[in-house]
Amino acid sequence: MQREVWGDGWLGQSQPSLPTETAYGGFLARPHRVRRALSTQRPPALSHGSFLHTLEGPSFQASQRIYAHRTLPHVLAFRVYIKRMAPESMPIRVPLWSAFSPESPDLDLRQGPDFQGFRYLYGHTFTPEQPGRAQKEVHMLWTPVPPSLSLGKGEENRTWDFLTVVGGSQMEAQACLTEALELQARDSLYATHVQAWAQFWTGCSLDVAGPLAVRQALRSSLYYLFSALPQPGTSGHICHGLSPGGLSNGSQGECYWGHVFWDQDLWMFPNILLFHPEAARALLEYRVRTLRGALENAQALSYQGAKFAWESADSGLEVCPEDIYGAQEVHINGAVVLAFQLYYHATQDLQLFQEAGGWDVVSAVAEFWCSRVEWNAEEKKFHLRGVMPPDEYHAGVNNSVYTNVLVQNSLYFAAALARDLGQPVPDQWLVVADKIKVPFDSKWNFHPEFDGYEPGEEVKQADVILLGYPVPFSLSPDVRRRNLEIYEAVTSPRGPAMTWSMFAVGWMELKDPSRAQDLLDRSIINITEPFKVWTENADGSGAVNFLTGMGGFLQAVLFGCTGFRITCTGVTFDPLCLTGISRVCVSGIFYQGNRLNFTFCKDSVTIEVTAQTWPKAPQLEAELWPSRAQLPLLLGQKVSFPCSAGRIQRSPSSLL
Repeated sequence: MQREVWGDGWLGQSQPSLPTETAYGGFLARPHRVRRALSTQRPPALSHGSFLHTLEGPSFQASQRIYAHRTLPHVLAFRVYIKRMAPESMPIRVPLWSAFSPESPDLDLRQGPDFQGFRYLYGHTFTPEQPGRAQKEVHMLWTPVPPSLSLGKGEENRTWDFLTVVGGSQMEAQACLTEALELQARDSLYATHVQAWAQFWTGCSLDVAGPLAVRQALRSSLYYLFSALPQPGTSGHICHGLSPGGLSNGSQGECYWGHVFWDQDLWMFPNILLFHPEAARALLEYRVRTLRGALENAQALSYQGAKFAWESADSGLEVCPEDIYGAQEVHINGAVVLAFQLYYHATQDLQLFQEAGGWDVVSAVAEFWCSRVEWNAEEKKFHLRGVMPPDEYHAGVNNSVYTNVLVQNSLYFAAALARDLGQPVPDQWLVVADKIKVPFDSKWNFHPEFDGYEPGEEVKQADVILLGYPVPFSLSPDVRRRNLEIYEAVTSPRGPAMTWSMFAVGWMELKDPSRAQDLLDRSIINITEPFKVWTENADGSGAVNFLTGMGGFLQAVLFGCTGFRITCTGVTFDPLCLTGISRVCVSGIFYQGNRLNFTFCKDSVTIEVTAQTWPKAPQLEAELWPSRAQLPLLLGQKVSFPCSAGRIQRSPSSLL
C-alpha cells in the first residue's frame, strides 16, 4: 500500500529565468490518486525567514520548508519532512515534480559535469550592461531531484535537504556549496539561518499599540527590506544595491530589471541606517564603487563632476532605456549625497570619507551641481534648467524646487564635510548654495513645483512635500500646511505606493493626528494578501514586491510618529500618537555606537541605552525642549519623562 501526497505548486516568488528543476527542486507532486482528503497549511514565518507548506492526511504528514539562507546569501534551501501519523508501518511514497529545462529568456545556459553529485549549469547573460562590455557569468549547482521520496517500512519520520547555489563564477558557486554542505553535515544549516534571523529581530523592532493591519505591515516591511540585504557582518559579500522590486524579474520590465534608483537612497536608506549602520554603509559603498560610471555619465552630458545614473546597475553607467529620465532626473544626485550626510551624522565614520571614497562621491556631486547651474543676471540667482522632478508628469522644467533645495543641501554638506576633513572648500560651492533659486509664490503662500507651475495641475507623486522631511529644509507651519493641502488635492491616485506616507509625515509635523492617520492608512492599500506583498500601484500593477512603498511606510512610523530627525548635533524627537495608535515602541536604534530603545504614549516617553557596540561609544543625554533640561542616558537605565520634544545627543563630558 502506498500513500501519495499532493503539493499544489511553487509557493514562493516565481523565478522565471531559472531552470524549472532549480526553482522547484524537491517539490511535492500532484498525485496520481488521492486515497484520503488532505488538509493544507501555509503559515508564513517571518520570524524565521522561511516558508512552510504542510500537507496532512489521516496517517501521515508531509511538509516542505523553503528559505534563502540568511548568512549564506548564495544558497536557497528546500527541506522536505515526512512523518508517520498512524501506527501502521507500511511504506509511504511521495512523488516529486521536476520538469527541468535550461532555457531562459535572459541567460544563455548549458549543462556542465556534475560536481560532488550536484547538477551544474553555467552560462552568461544574453545582453551586456553596456554595448561592447562583458556579459555577466552565472553558475548554478543544485541537488538532483529524484522521482520520489520514501518513508520506509517502520520508519517514523525522515528529512531530506535540497540545495540550490548561484554564483558569479564556478569557483564562487563551488565554494558556497562547500560551506553549505559543511553546515548540513553538522545538521545546522537551518539552525544557523534561524539563529541569524532571531539575532536580527532581537536587535531591531518597530511596533505599535494599534490596528493589527498596521502592525503586520510594519513587521512584514522590515522583513522584506532587510531580507533583500546581506546579514550585517556577513564576510565576503558585496552589496549590489537595492532595486524597487528587489531581484530582477527577468524580461518583465515593470520590475525594473533589478536596477537601482533614488528609491534606495531616499526611501529605503533612512530605515536601514537607524537599525543597521553596517548594511547602510554597504549601500553607500555601492555608490562609491559606481562613482567611475557616474563621472562618465556627467562627461557624456558635457558637465563636470559626477552624475549618478537614474537607473544604475553594476558599472554605474546609465542603463535607463529611455534617455529623457537619465538626462533630466538629476535630483538623484541630491538623494545620494543626503544618504551619505545622514550616515555621517549618525556614525561619525570618518574612515568611509577619508579612506574609502565617501569624500570623492560628495565632492564630485558638488562639482556637478556647480557646472550644471546657470546664472540669471535679472533675478541674480542661479537657475537649474531642463530637469524632470520626482513628478514625472512634467519634463524639461526650470527650477524644480525639490531639486534646487537638494542642490543647496548637497553643497552645504560638502562644505561642512570638507572643513571636518581638512579639505579646502571651493568658493563656488557656497556661492551657488546661497544663491540658487528656490521658487516661492507669496500670493498663494506655497512652493510651486517649478517655474510656471499653476495650482491645480496634476502631479504624479510626492515631490514638493518632501521638503521638510526627508529633505532638511526650514519651513514655517503655514507654508508646510499650504504645500500639503495644495499638492494632496492634485496628486494622482495612480501614483506609486510611497507617496501618501510622506503626506502623513507632514501632517504629523503639524500635529494633526487624525489627518495623518487617514493618510497612513491610505499608504498601505497597496499591500496584497496573504503575505503582505506590496505592489507599486494601488490597482496591483507595477513592480512587485515594491520595497520603495515599504520604505516610505516605515519612515512614516519610524520618523513620522517619533519625530526623529538625524542632524549634525543629534537625533531630535517630537512624538505624536495618531488617532488609532496609542503607543509606539522602537528597539535597537543606532546612534554613534550606542543602541537605544525609544517608547512613547500620549503622556510619556521612555529612553534606554541597551548596548554600546563601539569601543569608544560616547555617553549620551536627552535634552528636552523647551525647558533645556538634560537627562543622562546611562547604559542599562531607563529614563522616563512627560511627552516632550527634544534631542538625543552626546553629553558634554564625551566631547572633552
